[in-house]
Amino acid sequence: MRGRIQPKNLRQQVTVEKKRRNIVFFTIIILAFLYIGAALILGDMGLIKYFKIKKTKNTLETEISTIEKENKLLKSQINSLKEDPYYIEKHAREEFGLAKPDEYIFQFQNDAKK
Repeated sequence: MRGRIQPKNLRQQVTVEKKRRNIVFFTIIILAFLYIGAALILGDMGLIKYFKIKKTKNTLETEISTIEKENKLLKSQINSLKEDPYYIEKHAREEFGLAKPDEYIFQFQNDAKK
């Protein structure tokens, strides 16, 4: 016990012990808070992972809504092709270049020479 200072009386010894216990207690508390903080930020269920998952969720929701709109459009086109003869004729003319008998089709080419 060379390096330690010997207290002169019992009161000083109790005071030194209380200080030592307080230091140990607060050190443990600080280390626990640091560990919990690191786990909350960097852990498997931490904030960084949460924000990545939230961003992925928003991206997927946007993609789902876009696909749902496209799906509705395709369903309406299918219904029109099944039921509307005018839409069928329009589709056949525009997509396949078909024409009625004795009807001429003129196709123009764009010459983009400038």
